[in-house]
Amino acid sequence: MSLAPRIVGIETEYGITVDGARRPESGPPIGADEAARYLFRKVVEWGRSSNVFLRNGGRLYLDVGSHPEYATAECDDVRDVVVQDRAGEAILIDLAEDATARLAEDGIGGRVHLLKNNVDSEGNAFGCHENYLLRRRRDFQRTVDQLVPFFVTRQILTGAGAVRQTTGGATYCFSQRSEHLWDAMSSATTRSRPIINSRDEPHGDPDLYRRLHVISGDSSVAETTTLLKLGMTALLLDLVESGKRVDDLLLADPMRAIRDVSRDLTATTPLELVSGRRRSALEMQEEYLERVLAHTSGMSLRPVEQQVLELWERGLRALRTGDHSLVDTELDWAIKQRLVERYRTSSGAGLADVRVERLLLAYHDISPTDGLAEKLRARGLMARVATDEEIAAARTTPPQTTRAKLRGDFVAAAQERRRDHTVDWVHLKLNDASQHTVLCKDPFASSDERVAALIAAMGA
Repeated sequence: MSLAPRIVGIETEYGITVDGARRPESGPPIGADEAARYLFRKVVEWGRSSNVFLRNGGRLYLDVGSHPEYATAECDDVRDVVVQDRAGEAILIDLAEDATARLAEDGIGGRVHLLKNNVDSEGNAFGCHENYLLRRRRDFQRTVDQLVPFFVTRQILTGAGAVRQTTGGATYCFSQRSEHLWDAMSSATTRSRPIINSRDEPHGDPDLYRRLHVISGDSSVAETTTLLKLGMTALLLDLVESGKRVDDLLLADPMRAIRDVSRDLTATTPLELVSGRRRSALEMQEEYLERVLAHTSGMSLRPVEQQVLELWERGLRALRTGDHSLVDTELDWAIKQRLVERYRTSSGAGLADVRVERLLLAYHDISPTDGLAEKLRARGLMARVATDEEIAAARTTPPQTTRAKLRGDFVAAAQERRRDHTVDWVHLKLNDASQHTVLCKDPFASSDERVAALIAAMGA
């Protein structure tokens, strides 16, 4: 017996800024809107749009607020999601380099920076959205209600770490994102950000599937944090979809709790449950882990699932014992905390010091020359999941065991033959006289005779 197959994907919005730009006519500085247009010029040149699907099955587009966004192809293995997410970083790094060169050609200069974080210098928030395919059931609302406390408390492991300015001074917290969420569930994404978005867009057969769209998580820099974030959620979903209940852990006030949890680096502040009991975020995550371990006992787990369970347990042990060195190369909040504390020791800077702020931004800068992540990986201070070879291949190669293969193969064939085409998550269309369209409703299907025929028709 093994876990039920599940489609998982992740969408990441990036902050964008330009450093050192000077207009020849001494006009206003380059803002995010103009920087984003420079970033996407290369994309528009070949794709005729700032919203394109790629050969690897993923989607690249410019989102509301001039945020570049990359959505991975659908995967049936959380490790594949990590690889595809890093491939998206690599694609965007190339676009940033191209945009920087174009700024120089136009006499503006400066350097484009992309930040994999969740809040800009003006306090504007942007997100990292997780997608999990669920079987369509009538009790979706009850399922979601049960999951909210898990997402509230999950940040003690998967938060990216942040410095929060308070009236009492600066403090280090688990999460950037938690301060910008206002509802447990709603259909909004910008006006009133929820933990879970309730829009019913399955990107598959609506009679069979529903998509769980989680928008409360921090953007993860460390590959191992991404792996844990997705993997632990997929494991709990398997438990809930099997019929087991976790509604005895419902929180009385989840939106107050999500902030309280972020601000308590010990994770031991008691939270009030609907039942009247009081449990800390650490105790609740230990309870979730214990139930998942009981649920998976006797199952044939893949190595990646075993890795997730081991890191989940070790992360909680690090918090329980106060020994953060147990995870300070794997969990973003702990890696970043180690960097900040070492810098403060050597420089005497306080948490509110502008130099610490620059250090935090450098942690999220995805540039291999200006950012810290690549340097930390090279020194063994940030653990790896994906190899460089896997990341390079994933830039143009889709996952081979899901619908993404059909989409990626179709896009590649259309581009190579210079055929006008239209693609979304479920449709593949040739924009010729026939207007032939194939509807791909099964996200698990990696082969389809109709798609093969459509590709063959391009060469006719």
